[in-house]
Amino acid sequence: MRLTGGEIVAEYLIRRQVPYIVGIPGHGNTSLLDAFVDRADRVKMIPVMHEQSAVHLADAFYRVSGTPLAVTTSIGPGATNTTIGIAQAYVDSTAVLLITGSVHTYMRGHTVLQEIERVQWANFPRILEPIVKRYWQVSRVDQLPYVLHRAFNQMLAGRRGPVLVDLPMDVQADAADVELPEADGREPHGRMRPDAVEVTRAAKILWGAKRPVLLAGGGVITADAAAEFTALAEHLGAAVVTTWMGKGAMPEDHPLYGWHPGDTGSSVGNALCRSADVILAIGCRFTDWIASSYRDKVTFAIPPTKLIQVDLDPHEIGKNYPVTVGLLADAKAALADLLEAVRDLGKARDYKKGAYFKDIVRLRDEWYERLRPAQTADLKPMTISRALVELRKALPKETIVVTGAGLPQAQVWQEFPVYAPRTHITSGGFSTMGFTVPGSIGAKLAAPKAPVVGIAGDGDFMQTMQELAVAVQLDLPVLIVILNNCGWQSIKNLQFNAYGEKRLLGTEFRKKDGSPYTAHFADVARAFGCHAERVEDPAAIGSAVKKAVAKGGPAVLELMTARDWPHTGLQKTGWWDVPIPTYLPKKRKEYEAARAEEKL
Repeated sequence: MRLTGGEIVAEYLIRRQVPYIVGIPGHGNTSLLDAFVDRADRVKMIPVMHEQSAVHLADAFYRVSGTPLAVTTSIGPGATNTTIGIAQAYVDSTAVLLITGSVHTYMRGHTVLQEIERVQWANFPRILEPIVKRYWQVSRVDQLPYVLHRAFNQMLAGRRGPVLVDLPMDVQADAADVELPEADGREPHGRMRPDAVEVTRAAKILWGAKRPVLLAGGGVITADAAAEFTALAEHLGAAVVTTWMGKGAMPEDHPLYGWHPGDTGSSVGNALCRSADVILAIGCRFTDWIASSYRDKVTFAIPPTKLIQVDLDPHEIGKNYPVTVGLLADAKAALADLLEAVRDLGKARDYKKGAYFKDIVRLRDEWYERLRPAQTADLKPMTISRALVELRKALPKETIVVTGAGLPQAQVWQEFPVYAPRTHITSGGFSTMGFTVPGSIGAKLAAPKAPVVGIAGDGDFMQTMQELAVAVQLDLPVLIVILNNCGWQSIKNLQFNAYGEKRLLGTEFRKKDGSPYTAHFADVARAFGCHAERVEDPAAIGSAVKKAVAKGGPAVLELMTARDWPHTGLQKTGWWDVPIPTYLPKKRKEYEAARAEEKL
């Protein structure tokens, strides 16, 4: 076939059954996008209002569906605007194909409009070099078929991640006689299985454990391994805890579920982890948030706790804790092999009759009691905890919930139960603010029949609220909930707790006279064309949700939430290493005492 560069991209995406290309048209990608005009019935172009949002949309789409999307931008600032979204996708191991416009091959280095060329010509890819799995700078149109199948291979093989194809404007327009590769012949199939000897050793350790804990990271979700994960936990009678990215690996009303470990985790999750004799961690990076900044015996006590770690990436095994057994493998394959091995060792345990299970139940009940005061508080402005309780009651169990950085992200993780994989979508390890609105759009496009709610703080919402225009143009029935507390409340809480109530700076939105400032976001949303309502009484949330859903299009609920301590806080059950300046001697002394107890 004789095809232009743009046509090669379009045809290859069609072969790969990629339903959308997302981005903003510019002079740098005009020829690329023109190829999609005649193929709009097979690949739809979705224009967004900011390139960061295009990547967040594609990121969430992949997390829900397992299918990567293409993102396209022009040269220069359009391409550079993707940096935050690409870093988010890289840290959270999400597949995104980014195609950026680039300067003509024959004008490289001549200071073409928006070219970065003082160190090396057409030098934009170096900006993204640390945050993509690989990048390609195409020089000829006949290179594109090879580059595209390598790009998909990189995105979807091994640890997932974003890739970049930097596509010069002349290559987009030029044509060549090419043969498009078939994906089946160019990509690996099957799953990486663990070493059989090590599986047997790990199974014996797990079978002999008295207080086993299974820790699910994002690798369990990506590998579609929730069924094997749950079956193994039930066979062993093991407690289950999950990370930010692993939330949903087991239904959170399961009798073995112990919620989450870490600084902003749960008391039950931390207690179960630090008292475990064996922990099986699957697809988990042991970040500081879930490990209480590695402070000994706050969340984990490894050793003496034995750690069996499963990961697809050898970089992660043993990185933060020593392993008793390290299994380099795909999560689904490893869990299937471990399940078979423990079944060979004995019948499933009748765990509900054991002392360990009673301990799990007791610790979990204590955690629920700890949450109860904030969840039942009848305050105006309302607590976030109460708002989440009312939202959970009003929404179906299968609802997909999307969050970005801030208190809503942490408290949804802590307090908002989900019941299936791929229904908790959050900007986890990079904790990006501005993820919620475009992420909710991506989630809804990926699962059009599922209810989708984005829960954002006012700061998170304001960073990408312009994407409401996209939801309205597409007439997507997505619900955005804004928990409005007039500031960067999570950081205000951090300042309050670490430095004291008299040392708050830059975290409150206030007018010149000192009164709280906020836009009326319900009015803003109505101006975009959404159904919108501001709610101040928590008892009215259920009816407001029902009304919003009944409208059948994009809707926004603005919930006015508490601004003053202690009603603004989440439950801190672990420890996070926030250094204290030496000019605060009392606080510094407390900090140094805490550090002295660590065994790093």
